[in-house]
Amino acid sequence: MAASEKIKQEVLELRRQIEHHNRLYHSLDTPEIPDADYDALLHRLETLETAHDLATPDSPTQRVGSEPLAQFSQVNHEIAMLSLDKVFGEQDLRDFETRIKKRLSDDLQLQYSCEPKVDGVAVSLLYQGGMLIRAATRGDGISGEDITHNVRTIKSIPLRLPALSDDTRIEVRGEIFLGKKGFQRLNARAEKEGTKVFVNPRNTAAGAIRQLDSRNTAKIPLQLYCYSVGIVEGLELPDSLSDIFDTLEKWGLPVNPERSTESGIAGCLNYCVKLLNKRSSLEYEIDGAVIKVNDIDTQRQLGQNAKSPRWTMAYKFPAEEKSTRVLGVEFQVGRTGTITPVARLDPVFVGGVTVSNTTLHNMDEIGRLGLRVGDTVIVRRAGDVIPKVVKVISPEKNHRAKTIKLPPACPACGSVIEKDGDVLVRCSAGITCPAQRKESIKHFASRSAMDIEGLGDKLVEQLVDAGMIESVADIYKLSSGQIAGLERMGEKSAGNLIMAIEKSKQTSLPRFLFALGVREVGEATGAALANHYGDLPPIIAADSESLEQVADIGPVVARHIDTFFANEVNLTLIGELQKSGIRWPPVEIAARNQPLQGQTYVLTGTLQEMPRTVAKTRLQALGAKVAGTVSKNTDVVVTGPGAGSKLGKAEELGIKILNEGEFLDLLDTLSKQGRTRAD
Repeated sequence: MAASEKIKQEVLELRRQIEHHNRLYHSLDTPEIPDADYDALLHRLETLETAHDLATPDSPTQRVGSEPLAQFSQVNHEIAMLSLDKVFGEQDLRDFETRIKKRLSDDLQLQYSCEPKVDGVAVSLLYQGGMLIRAATRGDGISGEDITHNVRTIKSIPLRLPALSDDTRIEVRGEIFLGKKGFQRLNARAEKEGTKVFVNPRNTAAGAIRQLDSRNTAKIPLQLYCYSVGIVEGLELPDSLSDIFDTLEKWGLPVNPERSTESGIAGCLNYCVKLLNKRSSLEYEIDGAVIKVNDIDTQRQLGQNAKSPRWTMAYKFPAEEKSTRVLGVEFQVGRTGTITPVARLDPVFVGGVTVSNTTLHNMDEIGRLGLRVGDTVIVRRAGDVIPKVVKVISPEKNHRAKTIKLPPACPACGSVIEKDGDVLVRCSAGITCPAQRKESIKHFASRSAMDIEGLGDKLVEQLVDAGMIESVADIYKLSSGQIAGLERMGEKSAGNLIMAIEKSKQTSLPRFLFALGVREVGEATGAALANHYGDLPPIIAADSESLEQVADIGPVVARHIDTFFANEVNLTLIGELQKSGIRWPPVEIAARNQPLQGQTYVLTGTLQEMPRTVAKTRLQALGAKVAGTVSKNTDVVVTGPGAGSKLGKAEELGIKILNEGEFLDLLDTLSKQGRTRAD
C-alpha cells in the first residue's frame, strides 16, 4: 500500500476512534481512556490533516468553532415543530388516554414510549447522505434560526452517520442541554477567572446555541438527546417510536438511556413515579416525563391540533424543594404603594433556576412561618412559578436570630405607612413617592395600558432619575433631542420612541382607565366601566353607589374609583393628558345593545386584524362573558393562527368555532343592528 494510502487509512481510523470515545464520554458517561490519551489521538489527527490537506467538514478536528457570523439566517421547518400539551396530575393523564381512545376505532391496550422531559432547547438536525448539513432552533414551530455553526461544536452530535447512503435525507429532533456537572465546572471556571457566573443550565444552553461566534459555544459542554424524527426520505424506519430510538442509537445518535416502553396509562404512571424518585440523581435537569403513543401509524391516525400532537403529553412533576438560609429581609414599595417584605436568600438552585430572593407577601405570612433572619427554610418552586418559602426548619439552631419588623416609614420616601385592610400596608404619599412614580409610569406605558413601544423599565428609570419626567403627563412633553442624549440612545432610537408616544395618543377608554393605575381597576374592570358609562365624564361624576351597579364592581372597588376621581390632583393629571392629544372613541353603552348577553366566548391564537384585548372589550360590550378556558359552558371559540389545545377541546366538545374573518363579520353585523335600534 502506498504511503499516502497508509496516511489516509490512519486518518480514517483516528476519526473513528475519536468519535467512538466522544460518544462514550459525552453521551454514555463511560470513558475508556484518560483525557491525555484522547488528546494525543486528536493531536495526531490534526497533525496529519494539516500536513497532507486531509481535513473534511465531518472531522472531529472541526468542532472548535469558526469565525463569527454577522447574523442568524432563518430556516423554515418543512414539518412543523409542535409544542406539547401539559398535564399536572394522574387524572389528567388518564383523561389524555380516554380522549385518544375516543378517536380510535378499537379499544386495544395502547403501548407508550416514555422518556424524561429534559429541561433544554429543542433543535432540528438535518442529515443528507449521512452528513449533518443543517441545524436549527425550534423558533415558533414554523421557522427557526440556523445554528449549524454552533451545533457542529457539540461532541455528542455526529457530524456524519456512516450507516446512511448518499440518497437519504432525515431530520432528527432533540433537546440540547447542559448537564449538572458541566454547569458546575463552567461556574467554577468563571469564579476562578473572575467572570460572570451562569444562572441555570437551561438558560446557559439557550444562550450558547445562539452565539454568533461558535468558538464561544465550543467552550460550553453541551449535550443532546434525540426525541423524534421529522423528514424521512430514501430510507424506511421501524413502525414504532421505541424501535426508531434503537435505530438512532445504532447510528451513533444520543438517545436518553432512561426511556422506556409501557403498556397503558397505568404503566406510564408507574414509570413517572420511578423517574421522579431518581430525579435528583440524574446528571441533567428534568421537569417531568413525556408520554407518546408508541405506534407510528396510530400517531398518524390521531393527528394534531393547530399547536400540539394529540398522541403525546408532557406530565409535569410536582414542585421541587431545597433548603437554604435567610440572609436578610428588605421591604419594597410597589406601584400602588403596597409595601412587601422580600427575603434575601443564600442562593440555591431549585426548580431549574438559581433563587436568591423571594417575596414573603406580608407580615402575617412572616408570623405564620415564624420566620427570622438567619433561619434555614424550605424553598419550593415548580416550572415558572415564583419561588416560595414554605417552612422554617430547625429554628432552635439559629443562635443569632433577628426578628423581622415592619419599617416605621416608607423605605423609598420616608412617608407615613398606612394599614390597608387586614394584612396590607401602604405608603401614604401616592404618586409623589419615587418608588410609586417609576412603577406608575412603567405601568402607564405597558403593552396592556397605553402600549408605548420602546419605553421599557430601564428607560423609564433613566428618564425619572434624570428629572426629565415626574408624571405620566411628562411623557408627552419629551423631545427627540432629550431622549437621544441618554445613555445607549441615539437619534434613530429616540425618533422611534417619539413616534410610539404619538401613536399611543389614539387609544381606547378601557386602556386609558387601566393605564391610570386606579387601585384594583384591571383590564376587565376598565372594560366594564367603559361599557356601562360610555365615556370618561360620567365615570368621573359617578359616586360609589352608582359605581356598584356596574357588573363585577363591589363596594371596595367602587370606593377606590370614587376616591381616585374625587382627587383634584388626579383630575388635573387627566386634563393634562387630554390636552396632550390623548383621545378615544366613545363606547356604545352596553345596556342598550347586548345581543350576546349570557353567552361565553373564548379567544385563542393570534388575531391579526384586531388585538385580542380589543376583541375582548368588543365582546364584553355586547354582553358576552370572555373566558380563558374552554368547557362545556362555552358557546363560541374564536381562533387565529397558532390556536392550540383550546381549539382541540372545542372540536371534541362540538362547540361552535369562528375564524377571525367570521368573527369580524359577526361584530360588524351586531354593530349595524345596534345602530338601527338606536335610530
